[in-house]
Amino acid sequence: MKTREMVTVHLRVNGVEYERIVEPRLLLSDFLRDTLGLTGTHVGCEHGICGACTVMLDGQTVRSCLIFAAQADGAEVTTIEGLAEVGKLHPLQEAFWEHHGLQCGFCTPGMLFSALELLRDNPQPTDREIREGIGGNICRCTGYQHIVEAVKAAAPHMARGPK
Repeated sequence: MKTREMVTVHLRVNGVEYERIVEPRLLLSDFLRDTLGLTGTHVGCEHGICGACTVMLDGQTVRSCLIFAAQADGAEVTTIEGLAEVGKLHPLQEAFWEHHGLQCGFCTPGMLFSALELLRDNPQPTDREIREGIGGNICRCTGYQHIVEAVKAAAPHMARGPK
C-alpha cells in the first residue's frame, strides 16, 4: 500500500501564523474551514463561479476553492473572521448591516471582499462599477440593489481610513 505524500504549509491567516502538514491536494477553502476551523469562508459551487469562498490572498481576492493550500504556502490570508477589528465592524460590514445588503449571509463574505478590493482600487465607484466589481459573486436573496447601496455608503468611510 502506497502512503500519501504530505506537505508542510506555512500561512499567516488573519494575522496569526500557522504551520500544518497537509495533503498536497487540500484546497485552501478546506484548509481554512476544516483544518483551522474558520467556517466563515463558505463553499458553494466548488468551481469558482459563485464567489462564496472568496478570501484575500496577499491583498488580492481569490476563490479559495480553486487554490491548493500548498500553493498559498508563505502567503498572508484574510478571511471574513479577520475583517473586523475586535469589538468593531469593518465599515463595509457596518454598511451591509445598515443598508440590508445581506439576507441569508451565504454570499456575504465573498461580496465583502470583492467590494473591499473594488473600493481599494476605486474609492468612488459608480453603481455600474460596483455591479461589475461584485459581478463574480452570486446572491440569490437580495437582488443586489441593497448590496450596491451598502458599497456606495461605505465608500466615503473607506476613503478616509485604512483597511
